[in-house]
Parts: sequence; structure tokens; C-alpha cells
Amino acid sequence: MLNDESNQNNDEFEMEFLPFAKAELVRLMKMNLDSDKMIRERVKVEMNKFLYEVLKEVCYELNKYPYTTIEYEMFEEAVYPYTNIRKVNEEKRRIIAHLDAIKADCDVLSAYVKKTLKIKDEEEDDFIPLAGRVKALRIIRDDEFR
Repeated sequence: MLNDESNQNNDEFEMEFLPFAKAELVRLMKMNLDSDKMIRERVKVEMNKFLYEVLKEVCYELNKYPYTTIEYEMFEEAVYPYTNIRKVNEEKRRIIAHLDAIKADCDVLSAYVKKTLKIKDEEEDDFIPLAGRVKALRIIRDDEFR
């Protein structure tokens, strides 16, 4: 029974349209995998489909250019997310770490403000007219110089 199901699954995969030669993909996969790895049929088919999707995405990016001839520089830009995924992930981690540091600084400042400065009750009106702000700043400035 199990063999019948696996043969049926293999037949389904073979009847599907695969854009690239499966033998060549398998050869390249085996060349880049450890020698003790075995590749299931479904992985071979899905790799074929995945590469076709990547090709379509790159072509979509290339179609954004208004030129009729695709230059190498355009191609490099279109494939950048795929060829430099490690750099992109490192940059993502760096940005997240930087944002975490900013968030920690904000938390420290917030704690400092709550601890040292008097905070108005939420019921009080925060609106101070512009003229009132200027007067308040003059008073504060005059107090600092005394």
C-alpha cells in the first residue's frame, strides 16, 4: 500500500510542468550538499518551482526599468536580495540592535524624568498658549541667572 502511494506521488510530480531540467538541478544540489544526503522527489520538484519563482521576481524587478536592453548593473541590482541575503540579515540584526539601544535609552530617560522631575497629573490641562510659554521661559531663564 505504501509503495502504491509513493508511486502515485511520483507520477503526480512527473506530470507537473517543471521549468528547468530536473536532472541538472539534482546534480547541482548533490554537488552542494553533503555526500550522505538523499533528496526526496518532492524536494527536487519544489526546488525547481522555487527557482522559477525567483526568476520571475528578478524579471519583475528588471521590467521596472524603462530601457529595452537589460544591462549587467540592472541585473546586479535585481538579484541583490538573493545574492547578499547574509549581508541583508546582518544589516537587519544591526538595525534591530540599534533600535533596542534607542529603546533602552528612552526607558532610562523616562525613569529619570519620573524620578527627578515632577510630572503633572493627567487631569491637568497640558495646553499652554505660546505667549505663556515665552513668559515661562523668560522666568526660568531669569531664575537661572540669579
